[in-house]
Amino acid sequence: MRARDESAIVDLDAAYRSRIQQLALRYVKSPEDAEEVAQDVLLKVYLKIDAFRGDAALSSWIYRITFNTVMSRLRGQRMSQLHEVREQDLLTDVEENGGRVRREPADWSSLGDEAIMRAQLRARLAVALKDLPEIYRTPVILRDLHGLTTEEASSKLGIKEQTLKSRLHRAGSFSANGWLSSPPGFRSTAR
Repeated sequence: MRARDESAIVDLDAAYRSRIQQLALRYVKSPEDAEEVAQDVLLKVYLKIDAFRGDAALSSWIYRITFNTVMSRLRGQRMSQLHEVREQDLLTDVEENGGRVRREPADWSSLGDEAIMRAQLRARLAVALKDLPEIYRTPVILRDLHGLTTEEASSKLGIKEQTLKSRLHRAGSFSANGWLSSPPGFRSTAR
């Protein structure tokens, strides 16, 4: 695929489109929107394949791109809904305020579900991390929570990069509910 072989995009589509759509459908709720997300993701993967470092399975990278694409799409939809104003409401406001448009701050209360989702995510993550032995927990925290690169995290711990990668991989297998590993349907077939 890095050589921009057109057959690679066909293979990519055949291998991942249905999984991408299934994941997207969990969030967007519309098959048409899920299809659009799949198109966007496949294009992004094809265009950005050179950015794939190989630290994780290709399927994990595609999952992350899918999730980010869906979240970006949902944020865009929510923001546009916040700014929608019905014409009749606007006319009524103008008439009631002597011809002036009343300026009010945007209502952010509809975004409360994000706070709940973040709290649930933090709770699940805390449980999963608590169950990990310290030798595996620290690399996960440095790489996945603090956002350090493999090189930075291994340097901070005073271990080789390959050792860090091995500990991250083992951390995923320790997770009883699969939280730290790839979600179902995105497991790498190559071991």
